[in-house]
Amino acid sequence: MEAAFKQLETISPEDYAKVQGLAEIVRPLRSVIHKTPDDYGMTGWHDLVIPSDDGVPLEAWYIPAKGGESNKLVIFNHALPMCRAGFPGHLGAPWSAYDAVEIDFVIQYKHLTDAGYNVLTYDIRNHGNSGAANGGLSGIGQWEWRDCVGVKKFVDNHPRLSKMKVALYSQCMGGNSQYHAIHRHPELFENVSCMVSPMVVSMSAIYDAFSELQGVSQYQELIDLELLKMGGFVAAEMTPHLWAPSVTMPVLMVQVLEDAWTRNPVDGQTTFDLLGSKEKELFWIEDTPHRFKDGYNHFGRHPENVLSFLAKHMG
Repeated sequence: MEAAFKQLETISPEDYAKVQGLAEIVRPLRSVIHKTPDDYGMTGWHDLVIPSDDGVPLEAWYIPAKGGESNKLVIFNHALPMCRAGFPGHLGAPWSAYDAVEIDFVIQYKHLTDAGYNVLTYDIRNHGNSGAANGGLSGIGQWEWRDCVGVKKFVDNHPRLSKMKVALYSQCMGGNSQYHAIHRHPELFENVSCMVSPMVVSMSAIYDAFSELQGVSQYQELIDLELLKMGGFVAAEMTPHLWAPSVTMPVLMVQVLEDAWTRNPVDGQTTFDLLGSKEKELFWIEDTPHRFKDGYNHFGRHPENVLSFLAKHMG
């Protein structure tokens, strides 16, 4: 903190505004539900409200497999600042200020249901249509693990879902949250067959990359101070590295190799190496720096590696 206060004495008003803007990343913009399963002809789906482990109401969809409910379930979650539909950057402000692209998760549910999987997908707290909590801030997993726990308890207590084979599709902030949930409640996830883990990321890597892009990379300590003043966590606490050793199920990790918004391959490789899984694969998305446009949409465009991994472990 001493370093942060010294930086505060010398920083220009313009640069301080940038630092405060970077800290605001953890106050997520809510994405609207810009698509539903109807847009791709999926049938039999319905809305759910699932309580998080601390009671926050989570809005969700249950989408049965094409042709009728199967015995295989994929629990799917999302990144900040997205929702179960994806990200509506193509609709313009305010989302386009983040990135003016559409991220489409609903086509990904179509790939899964066509392949014989039921899908349970939910908005994490402070995202989409789910309830507000923790002062509207994201802990990038430090609070949101409770949502992963609540959803798994819902599945385990459901008369039909509890009898299904379960896989997880847990990405970015949702992946960090899932790792943390497994660390805290390993017994809940012992029966999970496998996890697809796209784009998990350390906030230190995000802040290092973003601050360099904005010309304020010398102010990491001041960013942490601003995060604390907001009631959040410092960057080093918001990382999957802390919880990855507790993850022991088979994992397919997906990362953008030249991601301009983080520090890959170092950050992704470090998370991968820390995973406690005996069976794990790391798939690098190459020839693009675009985390949003090409990272999160990769499964929608190229479903084969994810479907192959799920088929191997789900039978």
